[in-house]
Amino acid sequence: MSAHGFTSAFAPQLDAYLAFKQKMGCYGNSRIWYLRKFDAYCLEHGLVVFDRDTVEGWVREQLDRSGRYRSWMSYIRDFGRWLQAHQNTDAYVLSEHWKASVVPAHPYLLTTHQIELFFAAAAHLHASSPWQWQATAFFTLMHSCGIRTGEARALLTEQVDLRAGHIDIISSKGNRSRRLPVTGQVIDVLTACDQASARQFPSRRTFFVSATGHPVTGTAVGTVFNRIWDQAGLPRPAHGIRPRPYDFRHHFAYANIERWMTQGRDVTAMLPYLARYMGHAGFESTFYYVHTSPDFMHAYADITGKNASLLPEVGFE
Repeated sequence: MSAHGFTSAFAPQLDAYLAFKQKMGCYGNSRIWYLRKFDAYCLEHGLVVFDRDTVEGWVREQLDRSGRYRSWMSYIRDFGRWLQAHQNTDAYVLSEHWKASVVPAHPYLLTTHQIELFFAAAAHLHASSPWQWQATAFFTLMHSCGIRTGEARALLTEQVDLRAGHIDIISSKGNRSRRLPVTGQVIDVLTACDQASARQFPSRRTFFVSATGHPVTGTAVGTVFNRIWDQAGLPRPAHGIRPRPYDFRHHFAYANIERWMTQGRDVTAMLPYLARYMGHAGFESTFYYVHTSPDFMHAYADITGKNASLLPEVGFE
């Protein structure tokens, strides 16, 4: 009997693969859900060999239903690699050419003035939910530490050490973890939020909670961000790029790069530290954030004109 309900000829291998991933700390239900689809496809078509026809046949059928969304391909590709390494050297690994072309996102470049107005409004947010006292802390973490929205939402109370002055981001993107030191000002903001939340939700598990005491949702974060933005009287472009919570993470990256450049420091030498702090797997992800900010346009041109080797070229066409 398969531990995950697999019924095809690949059931034992699929169970062993998932057990291996769980030992590595990967527990995602999405992986199991798509591998069950692959398993059902193989059973229906009587497939018993993990070759190109089997794998790509399922991929083509799946694409007809999922359209441009292709992140699920990583599961069947990873399973093929595991088979090659553990049981079947002839197992087919899905070709990289199936990956969708990457269309880089265009962030909304926040100015210092906009950020000041935003946090002034956040401190007086009109809300009947915990966001009334936790909005400032939530977005302060994104702004001052450059963490992802999902990382802030998943932050547990025990992962925030206010006495030691650091937060722990556990098993984030790519199952990577990191410890981030925070400044005294940020600690003060987090402390006020923690005390208010503890009074209302003494048994809460996550640092930030909804009105029911559960973790906040991504939709709620976006809604509160937009409410604060509007309450601050900040303009919202009718067309083109619009502000979003993730832009605080982007601002954290280019604000650090700008500071190093104005200080005359070697930016390329500092990028590994920035990559580690932001939880990037490699420098390519950090290079994505190398942009000109609205506040730094002229100074950036002057500095890069003097030293064109400061930063790598990054395309955003």
